Amino acid sequence: MTVVDPTLRFEREIAGLGRRRGRAVSAEAAAASPEVETPPHSGLVIGCDEVGRGALAGPVAVGLCVIDVRVTKSVPKGLRDSKMLAEAHREALAPVARSWGLAHAVGYASAEEIDRIGISACLGLAGRRALEALAVSGVEVPTATIILDGQWDWLTPAVSMPLTVRTRVKADRDCASVAAASVISKVARDRLMIEHDSTFPAYGWARNKGYASEEHRDAILSHGPTELHRHTWLSKMLAAPSGEGAVALDGLDDLTELAESGGSSAVGVTAKGTVGGSAA
Repeated sequence: MTVVDPTLRFEREIAGLGRRRGRAVSAEAAAASPEVETPPHSGLVIGCDEVGRGALAGPVAVGLCVIDVRVTKSVPKGLRDSKMLAEAHREALAPVARSWGLAHAVGYASAEEIDRIGISACLGLAGRRALEALAVSGVEVPTATIILDGQWDWLTPAVSMPLTVRTRVKADRDCASVAAASVISKVARDRLMIEHDSTFPAYGWARNKGYASEEHRDAILSHGPTELHRHTWLSKMLAAPSGEGAVALDGLDDLTELAESGGSSAVGVTAKGTVGGSAA
Protein backbone atom coordinates (compact mmCIF):
# COMPACT_ATOMS: atom_id res chain seq x y z
CA MET A 1 0.00 0.00 0.00
CA THR A 2 1.45 3.36 -1.04
CA VAL A 3 2.00 5.72 1.89
CA VAL A 4 1.02 9.28 1.07
CA ASP A 5 0.98 12.36 3.27
CA PRO A 6 -2.39 14.09 2.78
CA THR A 7 -2.44 17.78 1.96
CA LEU A 8 -4.90 20.67 1.81
CA ARG A 9 -4.41 21.11 -1.94
CA PHE A 10 -7.84 19.86 -3.01
CA GLU A 11 -9.59 21.66 -0.15
CA ARG A 12 -7.94 24.92 -1.18
CA GLU A 13 -8.88 24.42 -4.84
CA ILE A 14 -12.51 23.91 -3.83
CA ALA A 15 -12.48 27.20 -1.95
CA GLY A 16 -10.85 29.02 -4.87
CA LEU A 17 -7.56 29.42 -3.05
CA GLY A 18 -5.50 27.05 -5.15
CA ARG A 19 -3.38 27.89 -8.16
CA ARG A 20 -5.27 28.65 -11.33
CA ARG A 21 -4.72 26.11 -14.06
CA GLY A 22 -5.07 26.32 -17.82
CA ARG A 23 -3.71 28.45 -20.62
CA ALA A 24 -3.18 32.16 -20.26
CA VAL A 25 -5.52 34.31 -22.34
CA SER A 26 -5.10 37.79 -23.70
CA ALA A 27 -6.88 40.81 -22.26
CA GLU A 28 -8.94 41.09 -25.47
CA ALA A 29 -10.09 37.45 -25.22
CA ALA A 30 -10.96 37.86 -21.58
CA ALA A 31 -13.03 40.97 -22.33
CA ALA A 32 -14.87 39.17 -25.13
CA SER A 33 -15.79 36.25 -22.86
CA PRO A 34 -16.15 37.66 -19.35
CA GLU A 35 -16.51 35.09 -16.60
CA VAL A 36 -19.69 35.09 -14.58
CA GLU A 37 -18.84 36.16 -11.07
CA THR A 38 -19.62 33.62 -8.39
CA PRO A 39 -20.00 34.43 -4.72
CA PRO A 40 -16.90 33.75 -2.64
CA HIS A 41 -16.67 30.34 -1.04
CA SER A 42 -17.38 30.23 2.69
CA GLY A 43 -14.06 28.47 3.25
CA LEU A 44 -15.77 25.64 5.12
CA VAL A 45 -14.86 22.16 3.95
CA ILE A 46 -16.16 18.98 5.57
CA GLY A 47 -14.11 15.83 5.10
CA CYS A 48 -16.29 12.71 5.17
CA ASP A 49 -15.36 9.04 5.46
CA GLU A 50 -17.11 5.83 6.50
CA VAL A 51 -15.84 2.86 8.48
CA GLY A 52 -17.20 -0.61 9.24
CA ARG A 53 -18.96 -1.49 5.99
CA GLY A 54 -17.33 -4.92 5.75
CA ALA A 55 -17.81 -5.96 9.37
CA LEU A 56 -20.06 -8.81 10.51
CA ALA A 57 -21.02 -7.11 13.76
CA GLY A 58 -21.41 -3.59 15.07
CA PRO A 59 -22.35 -0.27 13.48
CA VAL A 60 -21.44 1.43 10.27
CA ALA A 61 -19.94 4.80 11.16
CA VAL A 62 -19.57 8.00 9.17
CA GLY A 63 -17.06 10.55 10.41
CA LEU A 64 -16.91 14.26 9.58
CA CYS A 65 -14.16 16.81 10.12
CA VAL A 66 -14.82 20.51 9.49
CA ILE A 67 -12.06 22.93 8.56
CA ASP A 68 -11.92 26.51 7.30
CA VAL A 69 -9.25 26.57 4.61
CA ARG A 70 -9.02 30.34 4.83
CA VAL A 71 -7.34 29.96 8.21
CA THR A 72 -6.13 26.34 8.29
CA LYS A 73 -2.65 26.29 6.77
CA SER A 74 -1.00 23.14 8.07
CA VAL A 75 -1.72 19.44 8.51
CA PRO A 76 -1.09 17.51 11.74
CA LYS A 77 2.19 15.66 11.62
CA GLY A 78 1.75 11.98 10.85
CA LEU A 79 -1.89 12.28 9.77
CA ARG A 80 -2.84 9.65 7.19
CA ASP A 81 -5.74 7.52 6.07
CA SER A 82 -6.66 5.39 9.09
CA LYS A 83 -6.04 2.17 7.13
CA MET A 84 -2.37 3.15 6.83
CA LEU A 85 -1.91 3.55 10.58
CA ALA A 86 -1.34 1.02 13.35
CA GLU A 87 -3.98 1.01 16.07
CA ALA A 88 -1.76 2.71 18.64
CA HIS A 89 -0.86 5.45 16.15
CA ARG A 90 -4.53 6.02 15.30
CA GLU A 91 -5.36 6.33 18.98
CA ALA A 92 -2.62 8.91 19.44
CA LEU A 93 -3.69 10.88 16.35
CA ALA A 94 -7.44 10.91 17.04
CA PRO A 95 -7.39 13.73 19.65
CA VAL A 96 -4.99 15.68 17.44
CA ALA A 97 -7.36 15.34 14.46
CA ARG A 98 -10.35 16.31 16.60
CA SER A 99 -8.69 19.47 17.92
CA TRP A 100 -7.29 20.38 14.48
CA GLY A 101 -10.74 20.83 12.95
CA LEU A 102 -13.33 23.45 13.80
CA ALA A 103 -15.79 20.65 14.59
CA HIS A 104 -16.23 16.94 14.11
CA ALA A 105 -18.97 14.34 14.36
CA VAL A 106 -19.48 10.61 14.04
CA GLY A 107 -22.86 9.15 13.12
CA TYR A 108 -23.87 5.51 13.31
CA ALA A 109 -26.41 3.11 11.84
CA SER A 110 -27.03 -0.09 13.76
CA ALA A 111 -26.72 -3.74 12.78
CA GLU A 112 -30.51 -3.99 13.12
CA GLU A 113 -30.93 -1.08 10.71
CA ILE A 114 -28.48 -2.67 8.29
CA ASP A 115 -30.53 -5.88 8.37
CA ARG A 116 -33.74 -3.91 7.85
CA ILE A 117 -32.85 -1.40 5.11
CA GLY A 118 -29.46 -2.49 3.77
CA ILE A 119 -25.92 -1.20 4.02
CA SER A 120 -26.19 1.40 1.25
CA ALA A 121 -29.14 3.14 2.88
CA CYS A 122 -27.41 2.94 6.26
CA LEU A 123 -24.35 4.79 4.97
CA GLY A 124 -26.64 7.70 4.14
CA LEU A 125 -28.49 7.35 7.45
CA ALA A 126 -25.29 7.49 9.49
CA GLY A 127 -24.02 10.43 7.41
CA ARG A 128 -27.29 12.30 7.87
CA ARG A 129 -27.12 11.85 11.63
CA ALA A 130 -23.56 13.18 11.71
CA LEU A 131 -24.47 16.22 9.56
CA GLU A 132 -27.52 16.97 11.69
CA ALA A 133 -25.36 16.88 14.79
CA LEU A 134 -22.91 19.33 13.19
CA ALA A 135 -25.80 21.65 12.31
CA VAL A 136 -27.09 21.52 15.89
CA SER A 137 -23.61 22.45 17.13
CA GLY A 138 -23.67 25.58 14.97
CA VAL A 139 -21.87 24.52 11.79
CA GLU A 140 -23.47 26.09 8.70
CA VAL A 141 -23.51 22.86 6.73
CA PRO A 142 -25.27 24.24 3.60
CA THR A 143 -22.46 26.77 3.08
CA ALA A 144 -19.74 24.10 3.20
CA THR A 145 -18.41 21.75 0.55
CA ILE A 146 -18.30 18.10 1.60
CA ILE A 147 -15.49 15.93 0.26
CA LEU A 148 -16.73 12.36 0.08
CA ASP A 149 -14.24 9.54 -0.31
CA GLY A 150 -14.91 7.35 -3.36
CA GLN A 151 -16.80 7.94 -6.59
CA TRP A 152 -20.39 7.41 -5.39
CA ASP A 153 -22.40 10.11 -3.62
CA TRP A 154 -24.40 8.06 -1.13
CA LEU A 155 -24.90 11.08 1.14
CA THR A 156 -27.03 13.56 -0.83
CA PRO A 157 -30.07 11.26 -1.32
CA ALA A 158 -30.30 10.68 2.43
CA VAL A 159 -30.23 14.33 3.52
CA SER A 160 -33.05 16.88 3.35
CA MET A 161 -30.87 19.98 3.70
CA PRO A 162 -29.10 21.38 0.59
CA LEU A 163 -25.59 19.99 0.21
CA THR A 164 -22.57 20.60 -1.98
CA VAL A 165 -20.74 17.29 -2.33
CA ARG A 166 -17.52 16.57 -4.20
CA THR A 167 -16.60 12.90 -4.58
CA ARG A 168 -12.94 11.99 -4.93
CA VAL A 169 -11.32 8.58 -5.25
CA LYS A 170 -8.63 8.09 -2.58
CA ALA A 171 -9.71 11.26 -0.78
CA ASP A 172 -8.96 9.52 2.54
CA ARG A 173 -5.37 9.16 1.32
CA ASP A 174 -4.88 12.54 -0.36
CA CYS A 175 -7.13 15.08 1.44
CA ALA A 176 -6.24 16.05 4.99
CA SER A 177 -9.83 16.77 6.04
CA VAL A 178 -10.97 13.30 4.90
CA ALA A 179 -7.95 11.59 6.45
CA ALA A 180 -8.82 13.29 9.74
CA ALA A 181 -12.43 12.13 9.41
CA SER A 182 -11.24 8.58 8.75
CA VAL A 183 -9.08 8.53 11.88
CA ILE A 184 -11.81 10.08 14.04
CA SER A 185 -14.49 7.64 12.87
CA LYS A 186 -12.24 4.57 12.97
CA VAL A 187 -11.14 5.21 16.55
CA ALA A 188 -14.69 6.00 17.68
CA ARG A 189 -16.11 2.81 16.17
CA ASP A 190 -13.21 0.68 17.45
CA ARG A 191 -13.85 1.92 20.97
CA LEU A 192 -17.52 0.97 20.71
CA MET A 193 -16.59 -2.55 19.68
CA ILE A 194 -14.06 -2.81 22.52
CA GLU A 195 -16.81 -1.79 24.96
CA HIS A 196 -19.13 -4.44 23.52
CA ASP A 197 -16.36 -7.03 23.87
CA SER A 198 -16.83 -7.03 27.65
CA THR A 199 -20.49 -8.01 27.18
CA PHE A 200 -19.79 -10.60 24.48
CA PRO A 201 -16.20 -11.76 25.16
CA ALA A 202 -16.39 -14.94 23.06
CA TYR A 203 -16.21 -13.09 19.74
CA GLY A 204 -12.90 -11.28 20.17
CA TRP A 205 -14.24 -7.85 19.24
CA ALA A 206 -11.48 -6.09 21.18
CA ARG A 207 -9.12 -7.59 18.61
CA ASN A 208 -11.15 -7.90 15.39
CA LYS A 209 -13.59 -4.96 15.89
CA GLY A 210 -16.41 -7.06 14.44
CA TYR A 211 -14.67 -8.01 11.19
CA ALA A 212 -14.53 -11.56 9.83
CA SER A 213 -11.42 -12.89 11.53
CA GLU A 214 -11.08 -16.65 11.99
CA GLU A 215 -11.62 -16.20 15.73
CA HIS A 216 -14.84 -14.29 15.11
CA ARG A 217 -16.16 -16.79 12.55
CA ASP A 218 -15.48 -19.75 14.84
CA ALA A 219 -17.26 -18.02 17.73
CA ILE A 220 -20.34 -17.37 15.58
CA LEU A 221 -20.48 -21.03 14.58
CA SER A 222 -19.97 -22.15 18.19
CA HIS A 223 -22.17 -19.67 20.05
CA GLY A 224 -24.46 -18.25 17.39
CA PRO A 225 -24.94 -14.55 16.57
CA THR A 226 -25.72 -11.77 19.04
CA GLU A 227 -28.10 -8.86 18.63
CA LEU A 228 -25.09 -6.82 17.45
CA HIS A 229 -24.48 -9.09 14.47
CA ARG A 230 -25.83 -8.39 11.00
CA HIS A 231 -28.01 -11.44 10.75
CA THR A 232 -28.75 -11.10 7.04
CA TRP A 233 -25.00 -11.17 6.40
CA LEU A 234 -24.62 -14.46 8.31
CA SER A 235 -27.43 -16.44 6.71
CA LYS A 236 -25.20 -18.32 4.25
CA MET A 237 -22.57 -18.99 6.87
CA LEU A 238 -25.03 -20.37 9.42
CA ALA A 239 -26.75 -22.49 6.78
CA ALA A 240 -23.49 -24.08 5.59
CA PRO A 241 -22.59 -27.61 6.68
CA SER A 242 -20.22 -27.89 9.64
CA GLY A 243 -16.69 -26.90 8.68
CA GLU A 244 -17.72 -24.80 5.68
CA GLY A 245 -18.71 -21.62 7.48
CA ALA A 246 -15.31 -19.99 7.20
CA VAL A 247 -15.23 -20.63 3.47
CA ALA A 248 -18.63 -18.96 3.08
CA LEU A 249 -17.21 -15.74 4.52
CA ASP A 250 -13.81 -15.61 2.84
CA GLY A 251 -14.90 -12.89 0.43
CA LEU A 252 -15.84 -10.55 3.25
CA ASP A 253 -12.23 -10.17 4.35
CA ASP A 254 -11.49 -8.34 1.11
CA LEU A 255 -14.27 -5.82 1.73
CA THR A 256 -12.67 -4.30 4.81
CA GLU A 257 -10.82 -1.56 2.94
CA LEU A 258 -13.47 -1.09 0.26
CA ALA A 259 -16.45 -0.62 2.54
CA GLU A 260 -17.49 -0.71 6.15
CA SER A 261 -20.56 -0.85 8.35
CA GLY A 262 -21.74 -0.31 11.88
CA GLY A 263 -24.55 0.26 14.26
CA SER A 264 -26.14 2.50 16.81
CA SER A 265 -28.16 5.61 16.37
CA ALA A 266 -26.00 7.70 18.68
CA VAL A 267 -24.06 10.61 17.23
CA GLY A 268 -21.01 12.24 18.78
CA VAL A 269 -20.13 15.78 17.78
CA THR A 270 -17.71 18.40 18.98
CA ALA A 271 -17.25 21.97 17.83
CA LYS A 272 -14.49 24.06 19.32
CA GLY A 273 -15.92 25.44 22.51
CA THR A 274 -19.01 23.24 22.27
CA VAL A 275 -19.59 19.61 23.07
CA GLY A 276 -22.72 18.03 21.66
CA GLY A 277 -24.30 14.84 22.88
CA SER A 278 -26.30 12.44 20.75
CA ALA A 279 -28.93 12.52 18.07
CA ALA A 280 -31.44 9.86 17.17
